[in-house]
Amino acid sequence: MPVLSRAASPGDGIGQGDLLVRLRAISIQPAERGSDTLSALKVGVNNAIVPELDLTYMIRDSIGVELILGTSRHRLTSSIGDLGGVNVLPPTLLLQYHFNPSGRVRPYAGAGINYTYFYNNGLHAGGEPIAIKRNSIGPALQFGVDVQVTKRLFANVDVKKIWMGTDASLGGQPLGTLHIDPLVVGVGVGMKF
Repeated sequence: MPVLSRAASPGDGIGQGDLLVRLRAISIQPAERGSDTLSALKVGVNNAIVPELDLTYMIRDSIGVELILGTSRHRLTSSIGDLGGVNVLPPTLLLQYHFNPSGRVRPYAGAGINYTYFYNNGLHAGGEPIAIKRNSIGPALQFGVDVQVTKRLFANVDVKKIWMGTDASLGGQPLGTLHIDPLVVGVGVGMKF
């Protein structure tokens, strides 16, 4: 007896021209490493849990372009104590491939570029402010899956690896480069428009 596959009904899956909007709770887990003085001081960056909004436009049935938006504040520690905090705004643009666009379970993979802007710098050591380079550009990779709940609503799990870093100095003297390179794990919901 032949196996019959279910034909996609209108509204099932995703396709060219669809806009996917996702809202996630993300855990940002830095994999920091420093060079020069920052390495000797064992500088570390705390994890953060924040909301993230992303927009994906499907340029083909299986190919989408995603823009990820979110911001977080991180505290830095070292062997000489707390160094203060800094805010991070890392908009990321990814080209995605969706493996099963007409199905209810839709895995995807993406690769792209990240621009990070560091702001609201409250870093200090020994009573002196630590200056940092304000921006960073690096690659980003992504793997995730959407699970359709209704014709427009879906659940989402997403994992990204983002490469970012900044140069730091104290009193005009270079301290080295801090590579933050976080793993970002998110869970959320999305809507198809």
